[in-house]
Amino acid sequence: MTTLTNEMKQTVTDIFEHLHAHPEISWEETETTAYIEDILKKLGCKTQTFDDCTGVIGEIGEGAPVVAVRADIDALWQEVDGEFQANHSCGHDAHMTMALGTFMALKEKERPNGTIRFIFQPAEERGGGALKMIEKGVLADVDYLYGVHVRPIQETLNGRCAPAILHGSSNHYVGTIIGEEAHGARPHLGINVIEVASTLVQRLAHIHVDPRVAHSVKMTNLHAGGGSSNIIPGKASFTLDVRAQTNEVMDELEKEIERAVHSVADAFGASITLSTDHRLPAATLNEEAVQIMSHAIEQVLGKEQLDPPIVTTGGEDFHFYAAKLPHIKSTMLGLGCDLKPGLHHPYMTFDRSAIFTGIEILTEAVYQTLQQHSS
Repeated sequence: MTTLTNEMKQTVTDIFEHLHAHPEISWEETETTAYIEDILKKLGCKTQTFDDCTGVIGEIGEGAPVVAVRADIDALWQEVDGEFQANHSCGHDAHMTMALGTFMALKEKERPNGTIRFIFQPAEERGGGALKMIEKGVLADVDYLYGVHVRPIQETLNGRCAPAILHGSSNHYVGTIIGEEAHGARPHLGINVIEVASTLVQRLAHIHVDPRVAHSVKMTNLHAGGGSSNIIPGKASFTLDVRAQTNEVMDELEKEIERAVHSVADAFGASITLSTDHRLPAATLNEEAVQIMSHAIEQVLGKEQLDPPIVTTGGEDFHFYAAKLPHIKSTMLGLGCDLKPGLHHPYMTFDRSAIFTGIEILTEAVYQTLQQHSS
């Protein structure tokens, strides 16, 4: 089992504090990319960056198997203390730190044969970063892939860990409603897009699919009208957030949303259009990867601190890797860390000492994977 020295813990703490203090939003993580690349190079790691996107790849070792560790590097854009700013309220600063700490720990160990690749992936919050890394071919030869995500207190306790996080599928739509503007005194001459949107909200609330599978559809943004209160608005924009625990139920929801949109548009004589960039897939469970991660958790924390896989309604683009590249055996460590009040809360906090636990578990999982392949 890996034991972190006090010197390594201080280095890891310094890295986290820097990353936490310098958040950057999706596709704009230029300073973060440069900072990570600099650390990797100073530690003697081969690195790769890209001309058309952020993110950095580090690699040590050679030959098979190829074991990868992925960390997301972007921050959220949200209001904090009355101002909108980039903010690491999803724990990506911790994920990057754990991946770098795992690299440092593995570099000090006598390793079995094999390649270890560290994927510092951009734009997880936009849902497209994993697809970009796949497009770049950096996972084409990967045999095992491990990720990590800090978990809120609602899912697991500090000092406990799960060998997998079973995220659901998620999709986000951007919509436009076109009606007809009119004078406020003559509503019969217009098509009020606020009334259209209100009816659409009600129609979406009455979508029913398999109640045994968690799912939800809701409007999360709506803009209509201007500065004049006596004009019936003829154009509105909105967003929909759609969640389902399985890919099959997500398929059903998407069909029902299309029906709802068409029926409401027809009822008012309005036009409603929807578009979406991509849909995040639900997680698939790889038994071998989960078994390796379970054993790593037991080695570091003890069997009594091992949780079953966490089922959560959140989405993660990490699962694109297994969906698009089914040869990869992957899982994501769920790290208990007293995270509260919750993920994406502007004032999210967690027990930062759990970062060291995450490093030890990831290091053990990678080492075991290499060792099993060479035996």
